[in-house]
Amino acid sequence: MEFIKSLDQIDRPYKNAVITIGNFDGVHIGHQALFHEVIEKAEEIGGTSIAMTFDPHPLRVLNHNKTLSLITLSEHKLELISASGIDVLICIPFTHEFAAMSARSFVEQLVKCVGMRAIIAGNDYTFGRNREGNVDLLKSLGQEMGFEVLVSDWITASSVKPGRISSTRIRELIAKGKVASAKKLLGRFYQVRGTVVSGRNRGGKLLGFPTANMVLQDELCPKAGVYAVTVEFLARQFMGVANIGYSPTFSDNIFTVEVHILDFHNDIYGKNIRVNFVKRIRDEIKFSGISELSEQIRKDIEYARGVLSQLV
Repeated sequence: MEFIKSLDQIDRPYKNAVITIGNFDGVHIGHQALFHEVIEKAEEIGGTSIAMTFDPHPLRVLNHNKTLSLITLSEHKLELISASGIDVLICIPFTHEFAAMSARSFVEQLVKCVGMRAIIAGNDYTFGRNREGNVDLLKSLGQEMGFEVLVSDWITASSVKPGRISSTRIRELIAKGKVASAKKLLGRFYQVRGTVVSGRNRGGKLLGFPTANMVLQDELCPKAGVYAVTVEFLARQFMGVANIGYSPTFSDNIFTVEVHILDFHNDIYGKNIRVNFVKRIRDEIKFSGISELSEQIRKDIEYARGVLSQLV
């Protein structure tokens, strides 16, 4: 997949470009279906399949919501879109100046610079200054400028609850700790990535269960609690148990993301790991002391082994 960081990098229009545009946070199964439509249409007309997205997320700019938690960071999103088979990913720097561009000017750039011959969008797609552009305007401009507009139906997921699959819906599920439900919409387990840092030296020395303490970036953190997880490190995958929260038994009120990697003894301080959330086991609980907490961790590990062994 070719990765373009701005329209200025494009030397000449792509051949018969078929485009879809969106934030694509999460690259969920609805996004994946959209990419598939783009690829099919491009193959039909002997063209180039293109996805266009934005960085930072427009809500962080337009709504001044700088703390919006993302389902997928830019690196992860790029990997997932690349895996879809799309030919080109264009990532537009989203600024107030870009947001002020008229709908017509934006479409003119897509046609002249990118070579757009077809665009695939949802029926509620809006674009341009103050969201003045919509599908009806696209169709009108398409007749004038010579491109086709294809309206894609939204994918629904009756297995979770009736309704459209959306990044907002997935964020809500993850924030509630419903990671198994989120998986049905994502098409994969929810993943966070981070660097392993020194913790409070309690896991191995005090409790008997060493943990990798993670520093997350700005991706969405699941609800506090204990989870069965898989951990990816150096192209290998391990079973694990993650604890998210404030460790109420110790009353130090410090938020942490700690992962006990099963049957793993390597020193990974300073290394990057990826954690996939498979199932929420329980809430955080304040125990009477170290012995009771250690016993519960032992039970959590055995439960997690049972859950994770079914994935093999």
